[in-house]
Amino acid sequence: MKRMFIKTVLATAVLGLAGAALAQDKTIKFANQNAAGHPIIQGMEKFKEIVEKNSGGKLKVNVFPAGALGSDQANVSAIQGGTLEMASMNSGIFASQVRDFSVFDFPFMFASGQEADAVVDGAFGKKLHAKLEEKGLVGLGYYELGFRHVTNGRRAINKVSDIEGLKLRVIPNPINVDWVKALGANPTPLPFPELYAALEQKAVDGQENPVATINGAKLFEVQKHMVLTGHQYNPQSIVISKKFWDTLSAAEKKILSDAAAESSKFQRTQARAQEASLLENLKKNGMQVTSLPPAEVAILRDKMKPVIAKHGEAIAATVAELQAELAKLRK
Repeated sequence: MKRMFIKTVLATAVLGLAGAALAQDKTIKFANQNAAGHPIIQGMEKFKEIVEKNSGGKLKVNVFPAGALGSDQANVSAIQGGTLEMASMNSGIFASQVRDFSVFDFPFMFASGQEADAVVDGAFGKKLHAKLEEKGLVGLGYYELGFRHVTNGRRAINKVSDIEGLKLRVIPNPINVDWVKALGANPTPLPFPELYAALEQKAVDGQENPVATINGAKLFEVQKHMVLTGHQYNPQSIVISKKFWDTLSAAEKKILSDAAAESSKFQRTQARAQEASLLENLKKNGMQVTSLPPAEVAILRDKMKPVIAKHGEAIAATVAELQAELAKLRK
């Protein structure tokens, strides 16, 4: 009886340890709006690979592209509520949580991707992400969406005045609404998953996005004209639910933080290496691509200045800090 009792105790202990080990396994849902194959999704898949390898499979990552888990706004709410673990989205979207993030939507802020890298990977980018924690979000790093360009289905854009009267879909935030108005066009805020159908049904004439996003969403099927404006650069914040983050051990947090840093470098390299070939693919699929002459680019910049001034007032200290950082980089 004594021997049987000992065996029972040992068996129970083994089962308990197995249960504890299983309890340590965690699954992370990681969401984004872009289609499979997009450089952002490639970065997320690299993140998954690194995390699963370095955790010995204890941390599993499931990537959900193409808005499969809802719009960016829905993802933010789910992350704050703890029902979604992670997402990557335009940093400017977080202006609804912390107003300072609107600086990432200012037109013509960055001159190059490398300049943006130095800002977001440095003290400025880390400081902004730190402000999200009280909103239930933890920023782990930044991917690159890239420089945005305008497309439409009505006419070629050879000068800024050609944009007037077009109904353009924009990311739902005040800066994007205002710069479109400043060009004499009609802004229509829409979540990205609704964009293709809106273009197909001609509910809107056009939109603006980086080359990889236009290609990945196959917007060449519903848009004929593209002008290379490069009017905005979008970093993409990699965020994780603070509710989930607080359940992790120090070792697990390090694995995720390191994976975010490593996958960011990979993702940006991929995005920049692919841009020229993706632009060629748009042309092959029937898109007519134009560029604005320098004089027209100057007009475009001038029309954007009042928008920057208006939205800069509320975050003057942040704007000044970013401009100081950029001035150092441009010396």
